[in-house]
Amino acid sequence: MKTPKYILPVIIFSQFCCTSLWFAGNAIIDDLSLNFNLYASALGELTSAVQFGFILGTFLFAILTITDRFSASKVFFFSAVIAGFINLSCLLPNNSLASLLLIRFATGFFLAGIYPVGMKIASDFFKAGLGKSLSYLVGALVLGTAFPHLLNTNLLQLNWTTVVFSTSTLSIIGGTLILAFVSNGPYYKKALYFDARKLFKVFRNRAFKSAAFGYFGHMWELYTFWAFTPILLSVYQDTHLSVSFNIPLFSFLIIAIGSLGCIIGGHMASKYSTKSVAKMALVVSGCCCLFSPIFLSIDSQTIFIIFLMIWGMAVIADSPLFSTLVAQNVAADAKGTALTIVNCIGFAITIVSLLIFNSLLEHFNTKYLFTILALGPLFGLYHLRKSA
Repeated sequence: MKTPKYILPVIIFSQFCCTSLWFAGNAIIDDLSLNFNLYASALGELTSAVQFGFILGTFLFAILTITDRFSASKVFFFSAVIAGFINLSCLLPNNSLASLLLIRFATGFFLAGIYPVGMKIASDFFKAGLGKSLSYLVGALVLGTAFPHLLNTNLLQLNWTTVVFSTSTLSIIGGTLILAFVSNGPYYKKALYFDARKLFKVFRNRAFKSAAFGYFGHMWELYTFWAFTPILLSVYQDTHLSVSFNIPLFSFLIIAIGSLGCIIGGHMASKYSTKSVAKMALVVSGCCCLFSPIFLSIDSQTIFIIFLMIWGMAVIADSPLFSTLVAQNVAADAKGTALTIVNCIGFAITIVSLLIFNSLLEHFNTKYLFTILALGPLFGLYHLRKSA
């Protein structure tokens, strides 16, 4: 059976719509701080709350083998709608840091039914060229992640409440599109019974373990870079007093260009080894981490932005490639569980990275702080090379 041409665009657009919830809190952090009297470190805590919710969600989805036993499209739909309504709770007038942390945690929990489930749906439709398909899908995640920053720029003149309402509406639309237009794919194989042992069985495969550990290294860097991109721009602006950035706009551009990195990486993987392209992306992003103090010192706004654009492309380009390797090295009836548990562990690593980075901000020169993100690419490269 030939896959209809509309399937991939629907999955991509739906993924974009739903993942716009992810960084909605980051994009409006100044407004949240002003309206609810939050303190300076709230950015890191709110980001970590989303990640922690996602971790718990993916763990429960994985251990219960939800996406291998039930329709992935329905799981996606219900998760998207619930997450959209939870996000609207940010508009309640009596919110505090505690309630906002709970809201962001719950949003992250139901994002567990969106991001890895979207990849599961795609892998059920595409076998040949899976890397290219997932590159477009992760590219949609990147645009969704960056989108709230665009909504919050002065160019659109939108109130912060409109940003919240818009991202919630998009999530509900995305979930509805999946339910309406995307059924089980031709490579879908339903797990016949509950088997929690799958969580451990998948790691016995050496190729799977290599891909998973490469992904874990990649995740140490990714979300901390995304979350603190506005801080990186602020540091450069404070260091070079003649520079004045539209920080929300440039944050959007630097994160969003990662979608181009995903697409380029996916097309390169169709010509070369998927693993070798993933290695190259890790090398480039690792070098960006290490060289960040140099570029923060260079008195050229153009060079600095070009550097961040390159970093923005490299930091995410390997993500769909690792997901491809994960999906290709497990049994068909374990793909959903495998993708979900790898996401679970990967995002648990982002929590550690975010909290450590957030803590170090108060004690060390921010100019040199981004170099610690290079530990992730180094870890990933070590495990990819070790298993070669």
